[in-house]
Amino acid sequence: MDIPLSLYVHIPWCIRKCPYCDFNSHETRGDIPEAAYIEALRADLAADVQHFSENRTVQSIFFGGGTPSLFSPDGIASVLTMIADTMAVAPEAEITLEANPGTLTDSRARFAGYRSAGINRLSIGAQSFVDAQLAQLGRIHTSQQITSAVTGARDVGFKRVNLDIMHGLPGQTDELACQDLAQAISLAPEHLSWYQLTIEPNTVFHRKPPVLPEEQIMASIQDAGAKLIKDAGYERYEVSAFSRPGAESRHNMNYWLFGDYLGIGAGSHGKITTSSGSVTRTSKTRLPKDYLTNPNAKRRSVAPDELAVEFLMNALRLVHGFPLGLFEDRTGLSREILTSFAEAGEKAGMLDTTVDELRPSQRGLDYLNNLLLLADDTIEA
Repeated sequence: MDIPLSLYVHIPWCIRKCPYCDFNSHETRGDIPEAAYIEALRADLAADVQHFSENRTVQSIFFGGGTPSLFSPDGIASVLTMIADTMAVAPEAEITLEANPGTLTDSRARFAGYRSAGINRLSIGAQSFVDAQLAQLGRIHTSQQITSAVTGARDVGFKRVNLDIMHGLPGQTDELACQDLAQAISLAPEHLSWYQLTIEPNTVFHRKPPVLPEEQIMASIQDAGAKLIKDAGYERYEVSAFSRPGAESRHNMNYWLFGDYLGIGAGSHGKITTSSGSVTRTSKTRLPKDYLTNPNAKRRSVAPDELAVEFLMNALRLVHGFPLGLFEDRTGLSREILTSFAEAGEKAGMLDTTVDELRPSQRGLDYLNNLLLLADDTIEA
């Protein structure tokens, strides 16, 4: 088995639920049951590992949420020890923790603890450097706390830091969006996740939508921001991901290249390719209180007619696309089933194709959902 394996650990609690958030996150009601949750994670991972038919090594670990930085450094260390006791972890594994600046009363000490625990990459949820916009987004931190968090991370030796920044915020112009980006860039993160605010179902913003910038302003923000990021030396390698050379998110790259991953924690999902080549999807119960008593997974096999579109939903997010040989390796399907899609996508100006690879054009990246609908209409496995 040569398909890379990653591990995602979901921490489902937040101090406050953001009005745009559709992730499986739940506001805290008193203290987090950290010790009990770690035991549930232990049982969850042990059950998943039993379904492997061969030994496999984890190449990356990602603590996402929710707000993982609500967990203590000792708690994170316990989870990482439990993982290492259960399965092999590569010595050079990328281990990322998402952090909310509003949870870090002493960012330097907190980050020192996380680094000692084994975290070697941080993803800091900044979203904006305008306090009024942060309040509108329901964030619990200020612009100054973002700067303090990045400074604290650097002070204790973190060499890999990502900043999450949103654009297309209510009342935002291209000038204001670029000011946000300029402040983020001034902190010299190795990686930027820069993405547009979207209104998702089952969120407060869906029930009470804010007034977002008009489409023309959105397009202007996208163009101006992309130029600013490029001029600062970052390379766009995915729809909303930019990095210094060599600083791409290895964990997310594994998702986008249709690698395997285990998902443990309330509401987490996983994808595992068996030794026979079939693909199994796993999902865990969403409510933390239910997960604590029953962390077992639901499992389903992915049918061949789903695999091709699932692969494309991930790989077409990448600026450089993918080699057709990788499609065959990761799905077990023939590249020939992509022929009609490739022809239609190229005709629509959304794909650049060669004999050996498919790559989204700029138009394809800008209208990715349309490109995926085209895939759904033209592929028959």
